[in-house]
Amino acid sequence: METDIKNFFIEANSVRNVTENEYQQVELVVSAVKAFARSSYQSVYVIDYFRQNFLYVSDSLTYLCGVPADEIRNFGYKLYTDYVPKQEQQMLLEINKKGFELFDDIPVQDRLAYTISYDFHLINGRKKTLINHKLTPIKLSDDGRIWLALCTISLSARNTPGHIVVKCQGRENYYEYLIDKHKWIQKKDITLSEIEHDMLILSTQGYTITEIADKLCKSIDGIKQCRRNLFAHLGVRNITEALFYASNYGLLYRE
Repeated sequence: METDIKNFFIEANSVRNVTENEYQQVELVVSAVKAFARSSYQSVYVIDYFRQNFLYVSDSLTYLCGVPADEIRNFGYKLYTDYVPKQEQQMLLEINKKGFELFDDIPVQDRLAYTISYDFHLINGRKKTLINHKLTPIKLSDDGRIWLALCTISLSARNTPGHIVVKCQGRENYYEYLIDKHKWIQKKDITLSEIEHDMLILSTQGYTITEIADKLCKSIDGIKQCRRNLFAHLGVRNITEALFYASNYGLLYRE
């Protein structure tokens, strides 16, 4: 059965009474997002929940979908129906519904500090790429609904879709959505030990295990064991996935 894009717009994410005067400020927001996309080389886009379309799509999203960014911006939510596998579209609809229900329980003054993250595939012809997708509110309506949201896309550190997480900047606990049980649970955020952190930073700089051991004044076997423990801690299989995970979830530069 085909997914109707209208199903993505529900009462929980309905926005009312945004004025033309308020839209005069939007160009400043879009200009800031464009600068972020240019400087970070990330794939980004901006959702307008009042007009139910995309305000901006970065050129780098073309690589993942195989169509120009202007076309993606024009067809908006058809991105999820035309470029996501059908078996994952129902997951996105459930994330949309349950995510906004959770957001409604968050105090209005805290809402801009939250981000929801999840993994799904984007299709480019016969090629499927598993991506990590983050949605962060950037502007609320007068009644506290998400009016504009920044979406950032990077390669996933996982090998399956899902992994739905809502985090608040600066807080230890976060929410994880169990898609098989259809409910949110609270969990404690992952923190890295000093040696895990330093090992990952040196790995991003291209150092080998032997060089890392030398710089950290540890034995090679000690660094290998540290890596194995870290992989188990993060639920990944190798250093590449560990680096993607740490980058996607902001572990490398966390206080």
